[in-house]
Amino acid sequence: MIDKLLGLRVFEDEHGKMNVSLREIRGAVLVVSQFTLFGDVRRGKRPSFDDAAPPEQARVLYEYVVEKIREQGIECSTGEFQAMMDVSLVNDGPVTILIDSEKVF
Repeated sequence: MIDKLLGLRVFEDEHGKMNVSLREIRGAVLVVSQFTLFGDVRRGKRPSFDDAAPPEQARVLYEYVVEKIREQGIECSTGEFQAMMDVSLVNDGPVTILIDSEKVF
């Protein structure tokens, strides 16, 4: 997944096409743990977090991802794991991409 993330061609080339990767632009990454994104709303009206990893396991995975990104020579900033944070950003374009290592139906 890390190779996929760093190699995704989601930045514009000289023709305005999404054709350049984070590696190619020598970009940086902000990794923020976001437990609430794992809410499953396929049934009912209340999100279920039953399939989310326990905090101890999730922290190990979070730190692993950050370490592996940095090993690739990519600048990687982080949020504070398991903390309430206010994060703001400017989204350049109407693109949202879900990266999932296992597609579940």
